Amino acid sequence: KMREYTEKKETCGTICLKYLLFIFNFFFWLAGGAVMAVGTWTLAEKSDYISLLSSSTYSATAYILVVAGVVVMVTGILGCCATFKERRNLLRVYFILLLCIFLLEIIAGILAYIYYQQLSMELKQNLKNTMTQKYRQEGEESVTSAVDKLQQEFKCCGSNNYTDWADCTWIKSPEASGRKVPDSCCKTITDLCGRRDHPSNIYKESGCITKLENFIQEHLKIIGAVGISIACVQIFGMIFTCCLYKSLKSEPY
Repeated sequence: KMREYTEKKETCGTICLKYLLFIFNFFFWLAGGAVMAVGTWTLAEKSDYISLLSSSTYSATAYILVVAGVVVMVTGILGCCATFKERRNLLRVYFILLLCIFLLEIIAGILAYIYYQQLSMELKQNLKNTMTQKYRQEGEESVTSAVDKLQQEFKCCGSNNYTDWADCTWIKSPEASGRKVPDSCCKTITDLCGRRDHPSNIYKESGCITKLENFIQEHLKIIGAVGISIACVQIFGMIFTCCLYKSLKSEPY
């Protein structure tokens, strides 16, 4: 009787662990979709601004999240199969994948935090040169598009202010047709509106560097928070997996 009671207790414990792990996998699968969505959103919607950054860390964190999100969704399905089939070999693979995803998301979170600290210095050192030296230059169409979008979206002109454009290679050339600033500095864009730098016409005193810095920092917070949060949740998944693995009898070979 004692043996039967012990076996019954073990069976109940295993069933509870199976359902706990199944519930975890369901939410884990949804979380994978969220992680992938954040990474994809960064690359698709905010990719214009990536060309203004000298470091590739910002885009690297987004790519890591996309990869992690895809692996999470596949792993969630594998976890459900491993749980209900009660196969220890599948549980081993599942645990290893969980560990890999955990490390990926921790790396993404750490990269986001490190870049958050370095961003201000990078922009101060490079943004003005990028804008003035590459704007409207051959082969730098992505920078030109990013600068125009930046100035219109954030209602700013130049890196620090509109006077930065006096050093611009394109502004100094005949191709600028006498413009003092790009037309994207204008409050209402019309052809050649950049010839007139009066405050009523352009965003004269508002530079883009602080606004771009705040924008990217806020987004880095989201990337870091998502990566670290999902990684912390995975710890429970790994614990449940280990418990279920131990509760199952060894497979016959």
